[in-house]
Amino acid sequence: MAAGGLRRLDYDHGFFGWLTGGLTVQRSSIIGKTPAGLRVPPHLADYAAERAAFSWELARRQLAGLPGGGLNIAWEAVDRHAQGELRERVAFRFLGDPCLALPAQREVSFGELSRLSNRFANVLRELGVARGECLFILSGRIPELYVGMLGAFKNASVVAPLFSAFGPEPLATRIRIGQGAVLLTTASLYERKVAKIRDQLPSLRHVLVVGEDGARSDIPGTLDLGALMATAADEFEIVRTMPEDPALLHFTSGTTGTPKGAVHVHDAVVTHWATGRYALDLHPEDVFWCTADPGWVTGTSYGVIAPLVHGVTSIVDAGDFDAERWYRILHEQQVSVWYTAPTAIRMLMKAGSALARKYSFPQLRFVASVGEPLNPEAVWWGLEAFGLPIHDNWWQTETGGIMIANTPAADIKPGSMGRPLPGIDAAIVRRREDGSVEVIEAPDREGELALKRGWPSMLRGYLDNEERYRKCFSGDWYLTGDLARRDADGYFWFVGRADDVIKSAGHLIGPFEVESALMEHPAVAEAGVIGKPDPLVGEVVKAFVSLRQGFVASEALRRELLGHARQRLGAAVAPKEIEFVGTLPRTRSGKIMRRLLKARELGLPEGDTSTLESAGEAGSEAGSEAASREGC
Repeated sequence: MAAGGLRRLDYDHGFFGWLTGGLTVQRSSIIGKTPAGLRVPPHLADYAAERAAFSWELARRQLAGLPGGGLNIAWEAVDRHAQGELRERVAFRFLGDPCLALPAQREVSFGELSRLSNRFANVLRELGVARGECLFILSGRIPELYVGMLGAFKNASVVAPLFSAFGPEPLATRIRIGQGAVLLTTASLYERKVAKIRDQLPSLRHVLVVGEDGARSDIPGTLDLGALMATAADEFEIVRTMPEDPALLHFTSGTTGTPKGAVHVHDAVVTHWATGRYALDLHPEDVFWCTADPGWVTGTSYGVIAPLVHGVTSIVDAGDFDAERWYRILHEQQVSVWYTAPTAIRMLMKAGSALARKYSFPQLRFVASVGEPLNPEAVWWGLEAFGLPIHDNWWQTETGGIMIANTPAADIKPGSMGRPLPGIDAAIVRRREDGSVEVIEAPDREGELALKRGWPSMLRGYLDNEERYRKCFSGDWYLTGDLARRDADGYFWFVGRADDVIKSAGHLIGPFEVESALMEHPAVAEAGVIGKPDPLVGEVVKAFVSLRQGFVASEALRRELLGHARQRLGAAVAPKEIEFVGTLPRTRSGKIMRRLLKARELGLPEGDTSTLESAGEAGSEAGSEAASREGC
């Protein structure tokens, strides 16, 4: 029974509200929270008071800082814990890939992580890798990835993570832009993807290879990492880095043209601490699972840095997405805080809630999602599957950390991205012709989402693209390129990317709103919406829909969906056309590629498809939604 004696219908049979007295009624627009319903007292209990008291300088004081001065991500994430009472605490619990010959489980403590990352830093030093030179990492979620990243921070090297499903050309493009000096990869990935482009990478001096199944690698032109680590010293004095020294290079996929390399600095760790505290509510006793691949920004910021900074144990799963395996991990590993992606949630929904009910999740207390807007239906589905709503949040590769979030103690308005975190000032603005912006003070007006500059993880530039970087700002405002609105309670609502908005008969229609309405229908697994040129109204709304298991495409179902959308949205906003598809084109990080749907519909060039998920990869990276929404 739900609150107030209301009984929710079983999701597998579809439901659009609550059942009471034999009548189905629309769900409430708010999921209320009470302190008594929270298992752990949240860090962000009083939103207004915490925002008023917060400053980034106070947040910096929560970190240790390098002995002798300076700030280094690896020191804050690992070494300060390894030199204290958390030395023996498990930092990472690696779960093996059942499809590969990997150990079923390996635990790495903070003390061991400190020692191993010291060894890797010594390897870089012996190879002559200098301050500021770039280490690219191309691998699955194996221990060497995490050790290499942290060791590079200690050496004052810049880390550029790469998604392991990229093909040779996207890899070559990124390594060339970043002037990569060193590449850390596996033997199989090198032979399949890197060997054929090696002669196109003049800056790449060294390739460090992890042998398969722990075996020694003897690929010509590469160095066996295992052999180098075996002879490296356990001690390393961290190279002194200052807050504004570069630490990370994250590439945005872009919509056309060359990817942009967003530069982030060591000071970003302050944002990772603050957002791990407020947005994810991490406590020392938590077991945390971020399903994002470290090849994307979410997998770095929240799959590596934030949980380490808070001294919590992280689960790392090397396997591909499998609904039952994921439920089993949540159950067996006693995960308490889970950060995942809308794509993964939709795939779990598609598998049916009966599968979730085979398992219990007694420790799970908080579920969050990022990567693209979370449809209201998915928020409510969390209550069906886990007894917990799913909390959407918003940020971008460029912001480096979570900016706006639904937090544990705050009421949820399903479909909203939440409210700005402490230290973040957000507004809805309108661009003027002279390049300045006007802040829209009235609630529920659509405009561009903007953030007041000054948070520590804000990008410091696009590599070798100063002009593009400057276009991201107007005065003190960072312009995100996302259209949104702010309601009277201060909650922000995503409307769409500026270039995705549909203009029809004088109406501005956000595709997310239409997709969300379609997904409320029990037959719909996923929906992608575009504007199709029309000589009369400018554009008409067309939806591409994939169906849940047990439903078959038919003309009757198409008419039913059109009627459902008109009832929910009104005739002016609802789609005029619906096309059934087996799957929707997505980036390898899980975002639906609306521009590709539109290009294919209109017979236009598809543009940059380097991040397009191939058919064989569908589902394999559902949980690696690390590419949070990309900005300007």
